Amino acid sequence: MRIARTSAIAAIACAAFSLASCARHSQKEVYYLIAANLSLPYWQTAQAGFNHAAAQYGVTAKVDGPDGHDPQAELAALQKAVAQKPSGILISVSDASVLQPEIDAAASAGIPVITIDSDAPLSHRLFFIGTNNLEAGRLGGRRVVEKLGGKGNVVIFTLGGQANTDERLKGFKDVFSTRPGINIVEVVDIKGDPTVAFDRTQQFMTLTGPKKIDAFVCLDSASGKAVADAIKRSGATDRLLVAWDASPDTLDAIKGGIIDSTIVQKPYTMGYYGLKALDEVFHYPPADLTKDYSADSVSHYPVFVDTGTTLVDKTNVDRYIASAEGSK
Repeated sequence: MRIARTSAIAAIACAAFSLASCARHSQKEVYYLIAANLSLPYWQTAQAGFNHAAAQYGVTAKVDGPDGHDPQAELAALQKAVAQKPSGILISVSDASVLQPEIDAAASAGIPVITIDSDAPLSHRLFFIGTNNLEAGRLGGRRVVEKLGGKGNVVIFTLGGQANTDERLKGFKDVFSTRPGINIVEVVDIKGDPTVAFDRTQQFMTLTGPKKIDAFVCLDSASGKAVADAIKRSGATDRLLVAWDASPDTLDAIKGGIIDSTIVQKPYTMGYYGLKALDEVFHYPPADLTKDYSADSVSHYPVFVDTGTTLVDKTNVDRYIASAEGSK
């Protein structure tokens, strides 16, 4: 009898908790994911995580931003979102100098902002969710050193002005600084246009002798395929290419032997965890959204949530291809 009575009380308590949990959420709660380059598979994966969390909570998820790399268009999307006074905003910062004032305006208006993928650390965002980009760059740098035997000419393709790619570049440079035989010939800002990477790679592939480029590194999702296509068109089989992220084209090129490896992030996790973090802040808000919580030793918020990084090459690429197929 006592066991039965205890079970009944527990069941009632669980039911009450479930009702309270359901009552906490509403479709009237609107959360935004703002980013640039939304046409990339990377951001489609992030959206899937964001939308999955929204469906679990029964809240409304909205995604906005330009298809390409356009900080001004991303700013317009952010301003539009702030004007709607949503429950929270998750944003990848394509250019902190452009977007920081509006991030600060959102926080001042009582809208919690969390950054993902690319940060604006001097803004009033609460914290950053994403990759430890400095360590990810070092991981890629060690791969280049290993494959080149510590000696060779390297070209790096990047997106200038983004905190994440700047940190990745620093990570590569940190590793290369310990290997005087590694020479960075040029760092090319593709400005969000993969054709720039393709054209420059074709030009670099004509260099011979001491000027020959031994390795190419891509610090963004878009340029890997373009560089791989240029190398393949040249007919060369002796060039190293280290890419970034796990787009289907990149994974296929690893399997085909054109790309040696890629540094893989977890955009799905960023979107999924990001919405849930915003929901928590919305329901249990701090007294001041504009406070610098990184300087608070008893803060309720972290400075940085590391979602993880993996190097993918021929030894584990099939697992990632299968994972991508299974998510469709």
